[in-house]
Amino acid sequence: MDMLSRLIDLARPQASLDLRCLLSGGFDIDHAPMETGIAPFHLVLGGACLIETTGGGEVALRAGDFVLFPHGAAHRVRNVARSSATAPLTLSHDGMLPVRRNDGHDSNNGDAGNAPAAQPDVDLLCGRFVHSPGSSALLLNALPDPFHVSLGGAQALGPLQTVIALMRAEAEHRQPGALAIVTALSHALFAMALRVHGEQNASTSGVLTLLADARLGASVQSMLSAPERAWTIAELGDLAAMSRATYARHFNERAGMTVMDFLTQIRMTIACDLLLRTQRSAAEIGEMVGYQSEAAFGKAFQQSIGDTPGRYRRRPQEGEAAQGE
Repeated sequence: MDMLSRLIDLARPQASLDLRCLLSGGFDIDHAPMETGIAPFHLVLGGACLIETTGGGEVALRAGDFVLFPHGAAHRVRNVARSSATAPLTLSHDGMLPVRRNDGHDSNNGDAGNAPAAQPDVDLLCGRFVHSPGSSALLLNALPDPFHVSLGGAQALGPLQTVIALMRAEAEHRQPGALAIVTALSHALFAMALRVHGEQNASTSGVLTLLADARLGASVQSMLSAPERAWTIAELGDLAAMSRATYARHFNERAGMTVMDFLTQIRMTIACDLLLRTQRSAAEIGEMVGYQSEAAFGKAFQQSIGDTPGRYRRRPQEGEAAQGE
């Protein structure tokens, strides 16, 4: 399994679609902060809009743009002109998803004259990824907040554009199975957006940039595949065909952290996953991720996660609880 696929597998994000927004004129929609373990996202199927963050940031979105809030931060969706709301919001259902509109059109019954609704200024698909805190940390903590990927018409992003076009077609025609297809494509879209971000931001540091670095790839793959091994920087440098000092410096530049800090994060991420998905004891899991005693594992886990392995296993996983709502 490649490195990005492994990180996504550990994070186990479950896509869930909430609603579709068909908006025109002025609109200003507030999104409250989400619980831990829920990362809301928006995908622009058509038109354009603005996202305003609580910190005063602004993200301009156009058709094909994807934006994710890894930590569930509050934000607002506004029309490009930032004008005041021109009509009240209504909520109906189009046979696939709830639909929020501000043009007076009823997706269930049509408008008063049964005339087709005008083309909206923005067609927005809104959803969330539900994940388990701890096992998702290595991936989601590496993302900018908000995480925004723009197509920009680049030919290299053709597959991503194809996925979005298919999602739009399924949402538009609402044939049997459309919701299942769009939900599955949301998961694929997330993986492709992560890949594109890493490729487009090669000059920055972070886990995604690290994964896109061909020189460091073998060493990172080895750490993910064998976290139990007592890796040394010299051994990892050999895998990258670099001297110990050169490897350590290059890794730090690309990852934004030291080699050993990254290895610890890998071990804790895998340990969280094993605690939640298996019945193995803490001692067994500690040994599987490179700790010779349960006490050493417990101390490292507490320092990294902020809880003991036992309490982490027993505590409700907020993301999983949200899936059942």
